[in-house]
Amino acid sequence: MRVEECITANTVITPASEDDSPWSAIVMDQDIKDRIRNQALLAIRMRPIMAFAASALHGQIVLYGPPGTGKTTLARGLANQLAPLVAQKAVRRIEVNPHGLMSAEHGKSQQQVQELLADYLPSLADDGMPTIVVLDEVESMVVARSQASLAANPADVHRATDAVLTALDENGRKNPHILFVATSNFTTGLDEAFMSRSDAAILVPAPSAGALKEILAHTLTELGRFHAPLVKLAADPALGRVAEQLAGLDGRQARKFVFESLSQRLATVIDPGELTLADLMATANLTGSTTAKVA
Repeated sequence: MRVEECITANTVITPASEDDSPWSAIVMDQDIKDRIRNQALLAIRMRPIMAFAASALHGQIVLYGPPGTGKTTLARGLANQLAPLVAQKAVRRIEVNPHGLMSAEHGKSQQQVQELLADYLPSLADDGMPTIVVLDEVESMVVARSQASLAANPADVHRATDAVLTALDENGRKNPHILFVATSNFTTGLDEAFMSRSDAAILVPAPSAGALKEILAHTLTELGRFHAPLVKLAADPALGRVAEQLAGLDGRQARKFVFESLSQRLATVIDPGELTLADLMATANLTGSTTAKVA
């Protein structure tokens, strides 16, 4: 795969260009969202005016945590949050598929990583506009070298990771308007030197019982646009009891739980407005039992 084919999106975001509904739909402690936004804005504001040697800011944020917690959505939505706050009133968002860079051909991964991060990406952002580069599931390109299996061509693993680190250093010095936002389902598989270059590693946790209740209510309210009785169900305080039974589910699973509940009875499949709290609780008990067995 050519490096340009690893770019899955290249968009300029302005305050009026898109709404922020995906970012807003991620239910979590507001402090976490604020920290992500603030860390990114700080990097964009400070890196152009401070020497790299003085700030040590590489322009990289890592969002980590369990699958389904909204890391990728937050990374993608960050440009929308920043656009009204930067002087240019515009932020470029570039999305990268790191998996496409990895090659079984000897030395190819290193070459492609270097070409993409050190050459091609800067050329896309050579106008100086604040640019967010989203690296989703970054563990595919920065495997912890200390844990690299001898059976998995560790020399190429080392070279590819070295190329990432070199590119981060180069961009840190030469391109202070570029901010990398990487996501990972776990940090233990990421190289220590890569994590050391992160300006911040921010945990995006699994939702609490309160957050699960809010997610359920939001999904039911959206369904209520087509089936009015569900709006009342979404506002039922007893929904909190359902959420307590769903401890351990991620945000995606919580939303799908509503549809799983609808599927339990033919009547609710035909008319979702027939869904009751008892239906939700029965499915929650079933889900809880299944989760306990898996654990």
